[in-house]
Amino acid sequence: MTPLVFYYGAGRLADLQHYERAVLQPEFYRPVDLRVLRAAGVETLAYLSLSEDQGPPAPWQRPERNPDWGGAFVYAGHPGWTEHVLGQARAALAAGFDGLFLDTLNVELTYPEDLPHVLALVASLRDAAGDGYILANRGFGMLPDMAEHVDGILFESFSARWTDDGYGPWPADILEGHARVAEELPRYGLDLYALDYADTPGLAEFAKRRAELFGLHCVISDRALSLV
Repeated sequence: MTPLVFYYGAGRLADLQHYERAVLQPEFYRPVDLRVLRAAGVETLAYLSLSEDQGPPAPWQRPERNPDWGGAFVYAGHPGWTEHVLGQARAALAAGFDGLFLDTLNVELTYPEDLPHVLALVASLRDAAGDGYILANRGFGMLPDMAEHVDGILFESFSARWTDDGYGPWPADILEGHARVAEELPRYGLDLYALDYADTPGLAEFAKRRAELFGLHCVISDRALSLV
């Protein structure tokens, strides 16, 4: 079985059974679907956003929005936001998800003052998940402390990215910076993955080979994460 897939669509249960772990949007999967995947040996991880909110207006939302996806940035320390995210996590786990995928963790690039609040939320999610698997997307600004609460780290867009003009590798200076970060990750003893975006075999092969050099298992997908 392939180690990991990100699929943000619905259904495709037969295709998902070829993977050890699958990151899914929890609203698209019923408990019966999750039981089918578990019986096939697939560990399902429910998507959670920890610093952006796609929902209706709420008191924890900042005025600013993510220009790519339109979600509102949040005040990560707002008690209402904490309960909202924990409620989502508990609902997903109760429905049959085996663990959690934690997204939008790199607040050091937007609101660095929120780093302690996001780390506290990660710790609370660890408690909620118990022995369930937790995969964190980046979150490098919270290392080494975050490593105590997660089982794996994903380096999204490690080598290749999407832009409004298409897909391509990062410029050389960005690749070098990513390499310096990746060189430090093995010290935490966690599962390590890369998620790269490519639309040609050549770009996909470049990303896979570069990830392998740094001990990362590479997942290739499109911008919409619609490939299985």
